[in-house]
Amino acid sequence: MATVEKSQTAPVKASSGLRALGWSAFVVLLIGIGVYFWFQSDSAPNLSWMAWTKPTAIFFITIVSLLVGMSVWEAFSPGGGPRLGILQFETTRGDRLFLSLLGSAFINLAWLGWVGPDLWKALGVSIVYALLVFRFV
Repeated sequence: MATVEKSQTAPVKASSGLRALGWSAFVVLLIGIGVYFWFQSDSAPNLSWMAWTKPTAIFFITIVSLLVGMSVWEAFSPGGGPRLGILQFETTRGDRLFLSLLGSAFINLAWLGWVGPDLWKALGVSIVYALLVFRFV
């Protein structure tokens, strides 16, 4: 007769995930504030050789901040929380971040083509999309 063994893993507390998310958001906020004040100072880097604008710099700083935030989250709550979502394949937090960024890029490109260069509403749609991806995928 076969015996069924139970998993010996300890249950993960929901509060540890929220704590890690809070720390991640705090780190991202600190990085954003620091970079903002750095770009306002006289020692800001001269990005004119690459024809960068402040919105372009903010875009790339946001991507870096998200990656740092996800790294902090992973340090506090390792494992990535793999789960099966509506797409029926296993995703981790990093996978969901990638899907969010990729989808947001397509949302913004479609917005540029159909509506025009006012991207603030597209940003709102992208944030809602990212929240849905992290919740259901």
